Amino acid sequence: MREQIRTILQENAHLPVAIATLSDDANLYDSGMSSHSTVNVMLALEDEFDIEFPPRLLKRGVFSSVLSIESAVRELVGATEAV
Repeated sequence: MREQIRTILQENAHLPVAIATLSDDANLYDSGMSSHSTVNVMLALEDEFDIEFPPRLLKRGVFSSVLSIESAVRELVGATEAV
């Protein structure tokens, strides 16, 4: 899952640095990700994992690092599987 997230970030976050050079807990906003790119990342994550981010997870902190994104996606994938 983490590699899928990193691939999505590489393709959609439009970072000025390669995602491979960033640690899993690096702040993506400090690394150059914009609010617009965040929306692109969110939509790509929803498509990739067949999930939908609810309003409570539409916060800057959720998309601030690979680890925080992974945590949210794992929660949503688990919720989808429980239905």
